[in-house]
Amino acid sequence: MEYTQLGRTGLKVSRLVLGTMNFGPQTDEADSHTIMDAALGAGVNFFDTANVYGWGANKGRTEEIVGSWFAKGGGRRDKTVLATKVYANMAPDGEPAWPNHDKLSALNIRRAVDASLKRLRTDHIDLYQFHHVDRDTPWDEIWQAIDVLVQQGKILYAGSSNHAGWHLARANETAARRGSYGLVSEQCLYNLAERRAEMEVIPAAESYGLGVIPWSPLHGGLLGGALRKEREGGAGRTGTGRSADALANPTVRDRIQSYEDLVAKHGLEPGEVALAWLLTRPGVTGPIVGPRTADQLASALRAVELTLPAELLASLDEIFPGPGPSPEAFAW
Repeated sequence: MEYTQLGRTGLKVSRLVLGTMNFGPQTDEADSHTIMDAALGAGVNFFDTANVYGWGANKGRTEEIVGSWFAKGGGRRDKTVLATKVYANMAPDGEPAWPNHDKLSALNIRRAVDASLKRLRTDHIDLYQFHHVDRDTPWDEIWQAIDVLVQQGKILYAGSSNHAGWHLARANETAARRGSYGLVSEQCLYNLAERRAEMEVIPAAESYGLGVIPWSPLHGGLLGGALRKEREGGAGRTGTGRSADALANPTVRDRIQSYEDLVAKHGLEPGEVALAWLLTRPGVTGPIVGPRTADQLASALRAVELTLPAELLASLDEIFPGPGPSPEAFAW
């Protein structure tokens, strides 16, 4: 496993991040523990979760599964850089949030972190991330709450997720004015097929010293050999939802076919190439991989060992062109 610093911090993390969103809804507790053991055994030390994972009537269940794994001992917690998130309404789906039981008010941050610590069976969270922008709460209030938690030893660092570039700037300029440390990471949608983050989010993150943690690195399975699986009768995640809608578009379908043909020509697996490509991108700490099985984890681990030749990287840019540098990308 390769390691890198998380943004401007001294924190050393693996270049693959274990995403736990499937633990509970898709993968039972025993298999989730097996995957976490395998990841840690392979050197993956960066685990990502969120208070809302578990979904539906089971929000919080994923944190509980991670917590029961920590409780097994064996150095599991000490070896893990633990990231979780706050923002969401924790009431069962369809029920409105009670006032101050969601978003990023100081009151909800205090309540949410204590609830996550209890579910995770730990005394601190290494990276506490804002799962979405709160348009109603000023950054001064957010940083006041975070500074208290840092002083209490309940969290070490703060990060963001799904924030625009100007949000990152406002957050860290406010933090600097207060003498707070500010955001150290941004978790954003970024992959070969979805490169809009290159316009502002990633440049802002690099400028302010934030590590970039891409989520959905396979774009909902589209970059994981979707058409090949379709032909083989095993569409899986790409058979429904966003991926199926995307493949119904002839332009997208042709692009994905060109991608699969290209990587096959190089004797490589589509999903592994998509992950390896992200590891070549400036500012990227490591993509989040969310395996449902141990085999899927093994495939993701192989991506770290891949060195993509310049010819392949150039061809990938032709199939999935990025927006180009800003502000030129906005202007012409």
